[in-house]
Amino acid sequence: MVWSVPFTALLITLGRDWKALAKAVSTRKILGTLFLSATLVATNWFIYIYAILTDRLLQASLGYFINPLVNILLGILFLRERLRFWQVLAVFLAAAGTLNLTVNYGNLPWISLTLAFSFGFYGLIRKTVLIESVNGLFVETSLLFPFAVGYLFYLAVKGKGAFGVIDWHTTTLLFLAGLVTSLPLVWFTSAARRLQFTTIGIVQYISPSLQFILAVLCYREPFNSVYLITFAFIWVGLAIFIADSFLLQRRNSIKL
Repeated sequence: MVWSVPFTALLITLGRDWKALAKAVSTRKILGTLFLSATLVATNWFIYIYAILTDRLLQASLGYFINPLVNILLGILFLRERLRFWQVLAVFLAAAGTLNLTVNYGNLPWISLTLAFSFGFYGLIRKTVLIESVNGLFVETSLLFPFAVGYLFYLAVKGKGAFGVIDWHTTTLLFLAGLVTSLPLVWFTSAARRLQFTTIGIVQYISPSLQFILAVLCYREPFNSVYLITFAFIWVGLAIFIADSFLLQRRNSIKL
């Protein structure tokens, strides 16, 4: 949150967009909406980091596998987008996979569902609010900035700070956190404003796929039959969704 502010400020300066930003935030409705989206993305970041630190990267991966299908649901409910039969089947399979995990473990996979719905509603809000992606992210991170700085100050007082304390390698990685946090969100919100909310869900599957590979191959998290069945349902749903979208695009190109 802290390093995202100067990074997005630099992008706004390079783009000479400060006047547009000032005009956008002068509207109380836009500022209030961005405060809500900032709360959602902060929740998403917190739960994601919590999942990593507690060796639950598979649950995080599952959450982002579910997220595009949450986008589809939100697109239907709030943006009146329509689904074709095969897309409905894909959503049903993903829901069945989540239900399988819930039944076998006796409780809801709350990390997965929180990640999926928090980022889903974040994308929905950013799709509808009238502000450019970089400007909006600057406002969001600026709203979160005081809380983040306050927490870092608290850690420093307790002797638990990391920036400039451990080694130059850790300090560099923390500095670059602003870059790797901001750019994906800038690109995501830019895409959300230009594409159907159901369409951007396809590309979003790259991230959880990489998380899944890291969890199993690098972090050696246990991957039992319950997870296998759950992911199988979701992967089949994804394959159906992509195939349906590809065939539709091909039919449209032939007509043209």
